[in-house]
Amino acid sequence: MAEKQIKALVVGVGAEQGLGAALCRRFAREGRHVIVAGRSPEKIGKVTASIVSEGGRAEPFRADATIEAEVISLFDRAAADDDSSPADIIVFNAAHIDPHDFRTLPAQDFEDQWRIGCFGGFLTGREAARRLAPLGRGTIIFTGASASLRGRPNFAAFASAKAGLRAVAQAMAREFGPLGLHVVHVIIDGGIDGEKLSSRFPQMRIEKGPGGLLDIDAIAETYWQIHRQHPSAWTHELDLRPFKEGF
Repeated sequence: MAEKQIKALVVGVGAEQGLGAALCRRFAREGRHVIVAGRSPEKIGKVTASIVSEGGRAEPFRADATIEAEVISLFDRAAADDDSSPADIIVFNAAHIDPHDFRTLPAQDFEDQWRIGCFGGFLTGREAARRLAPLGRGTIIFTGASASLRGRPNFAAFASAKAGLRAVAQAMAREFGPLGLHVVHVIIDGGIDGEKLSSRFPQMRIEKGPGGLLDIDAIAETYWQIHRQHPSAWTHELDLRPFKEGF
C-alpha cells in the first residue's frame, strides 16, 4: 500500500503573486498535498495549476471563510481519510483592508472587514482544533499585521479585525498548546511585495524603494520553518518586516 500523503491547507488564497499562493507553493515543495482555498475559483484554479505543472500535488476548494457551512465543508475535505493523511499545517491568511475616514466609515464596511479578518479566523481555528486536537499534533498559523498591535488613522475597521484575530490566536494557543497543537500568530509589519499592493497602492513600492517591501517567498519560508520547530521551543508570535522598516 502506498504511503499516504500529508495535506496542507491554506485559507485565503488569491492572486498567484500573493502570500497565500506562495505558501501553497512552499508547502507543495515539501511534499504536501495542498488544498488551495479561496473565494475566487479562477484565482485558486491558477495557483493549483501552477503547482501541478511543477510536479506538486494540489487541489482548489472554493470557500468563503465567513460562512460557517463552507468552512466546515472545507475542513471535511482537508480531514478526509482517502489517499492522504489529515492536514498537519493550516494557515488562515484571509483579510480585507479598506482605509476610510472614521467619521464616514459605513457600519457595513466595518463589519465586513471584521468578518473576513477575525470571524473567518475563528471559524478556521475552531474547525482546525476540532480535527487536530484528538490527534495531538498539527500547526495552525494566523497571518497578522501591524494593525494587530496598533490602530492608525483611517484603519479602524482593519485594526479591529486584526487585533481580534490576535486575541483568538492567543486564546487558542493557551487552550490547545498543552494538547499538542502549535498555534502561531505572525505579524507582517510592512507592505507585502505582491499583486494586491501593486494594484491598490502602487505608489508604496516607489516610496519604499528597493528592499522596502516583504518578499512573499521569504515570508512563506518562515511559515514553513515555524512548522518544523521542536515542541520544546515553540514560537507563538513573531514579527516580520523589511530591514528598512522602522518600528
